[in-house]
Amino acid sequence: MAGTLEVDGASASPDRGEDEQAEAVTGEEQDAQADGEKNEEELLVQEGDVAGDYLERLLDVLDYDGDIDLDVEAGRAMVSIDGGSDLEKLVGQRGQVLEALQELTRLAVQTETSSRSRLMLDIAGWRASRRGELTDLGRTTAEKVVESGEKTKLQAMTPFERKIVHDAVADVAGVTSESEGEEPNRRVVVLPE
Repeated sequence: MAGTLEVDGASASPDRGEDEQAEAVTGEEQDAQADGEKNEEELLVQEGDVAGDYLERLLDVLDYDGDIDLDVEAGRAMVSIDGGSDLEKLVGQRGQVLEALQELTRLAVQTETSSRSRLMLDIAGWRASRRGELTDLGRTTAEKVVESGEKTKLQAMTPFERKIVHDAVADVAGVTSESEGEEPNRRVVVLPE
């Protein structure tokens, strides 16, 4: 008696070869993966929209001018504010105010969406500029450690800053890096291999 089997929602006919059945399941898995990626991107766009609305209200309350740009990069919602002369006040010394605003924005997004947010906030291009500085710092420090053979400890940094330095050090042969200490005094140490 020839019939149709149903396995996890996919029908498998004894008359079809194993390869055809595997292709059918693989196609369904690809569709499900594409749907998952689409849903994830939609959630990130929603995060950006909620963050944009929150930050727009903040700028209005402060009476600051600024253009808000929303994007999705590397699986994260990216929000940047540019254009106003007062925006540097929202960055603060070494980005401390920016970090606090990012956390508040993440909380606003989490409250609205009921899911944890990993969005990144940049104000007045500070984070982008800092990324370049830290990449240079990581690379030059790694090169000095290769030459001297002695480990070097850098100043305390935020998790964002440490990640950039670790990535830069990883591009230099003959050295490695690790973080040591407790927040807020956690720092990168560059070591010879």
